[in-house]
This record gives sequence, structure tokens and C-alpha cells, in this order.
Amino acid sequence: MREHPYVLHDTQVEQQATSKVLRNTYALLALTLGFSGLVAFAAQQAQVPHPGILLTLVGFYGLFFLTVKLRNSGWGLLSTFALTGFMGYTLGPILNRYLALSNGADLIVSAFAMTAIVFGGLSAYVLTTRKNMSFLSGFITVGFFVLLGAMLAAWLFEISGLQLAISAGFVLFSSAAILWQTSEIIHGGERNYVMATISLYVSIYNLFLSLLQILGIMGSDD
Repeated sequence: MREHPYVLHDTQVEQQATSKVLRNTYALLALTLGFSGLVAFAAQQAQVPHPGILLTLVGFYGLFFLTVKLRNSGWGLLSTFALTGFMGYTLGPILNRYLALSNGADLIVSAFAMTAIVFGGLSAYVLTTRKNMSFLSGFITVGFFVLLGAMLAAWLFEISGLQLAISAGFVLFSSAAILWQTSEIIHGGERNYVMATISLYVSIYNLFLSLLQILGIMGSDD
């Protein structure tokens, strides 16, 4: 019976740690999304060219692994903003391509609204139900390689409807990643808010681009 206060104390400490990670994650996520949005707007207004797929991959993974290495220090915050700022920079030219369409502005606003609704709904679901979504880790791993193979096929071959299928796949993949990462935070699987922020940011970024591409394809006159 005397062990009960200690068990209760450990539970309270765990809950406090979880709440702290959750608060820090969403605070940093809001800041990085805002910063990324400002960089994207600046890149869009400056009409900068897209860096290309190769430079985008090198920049993203280089900054990602740098952030992983620095995640436990103050420098990790700086590299997080560098990473999200770079992704915002790559977004600017993409937005310009859609803005060149007659309904481009409507497509962007619709994709943004849908992304906010999906992210808010999925996050709220996990936070309110507190369901453990660890079972999604296998789906996410398999989904990554399936999407990688599909993108390679789309690059090598002209397959009708493949791009739409890839975008739809990324919507499901990103949604699953949001559920899984949020669950990891509240169940103690993720205690580093820098890594949690990057995971959620990348999911939101991919979700937005995928929805934008789907809307663009469906709204095309071709």
C-alpha cells in the first residue's frame, strides 16, 4: 500500500513530461510553419526558380540529418528553422505555377483549408481519444517504399493516372504519419520536441502539396 504514492508520483511526472513535449512541439510547429510561409511568400513574390529535384533532396536530407545530430542542443532549433525555411523556399516556385492558372488562387486556398482541417481533425482525434497508433509504423514504412517505387515509375514511364494515385497515396501516408507522431508524443514514444516538430511539419508539407496537386489535376481542363 505504501508504494501507491510513488506510483502516483511517477504517473504525474510522466504526464507533466508529455504535456511539456506536446506544448513545445506545437509552439515550435506554429513558429516554423509561419516562418516557412513567409519564406514561401518571399520566394513567390521574387519569382525565384525552383532549385530542382536533386538540389531539393540534397538540401532537405542534409538539413534533416544536421537537425537530427543537433536535436538535443540549441543549435537544433536553428537547423530546424533552416530546414523549414528551405522547404518554404521550394514551395514558392510551385505556388507560382498554380497561380498562373485561371483558378490557381482558389486551388491554393482550398488546399490550405483542407490541410488545416485534416491536420486539426487527426490531431484532435488522437489527443481526445488517446488511442495508441503505434500499429501504423509498419504501414508508414511500407508506404514509404511503395510511394518511392511509384515516383520512380512515374519518372521513367508515362502512365495515365499514376500521378493522381501518387498524390492520393501521399495524402494517406501523411495522414497516417500525423496520427502516429501525435500518438508517439502522448504515449511517451517521442520525448524530443525538435524531432516531433520536424515529423509533423514534413507531413503537413506533403499533405498540402498532395492536396494541391489533386485539386489541380481534377480542376484541369485537359
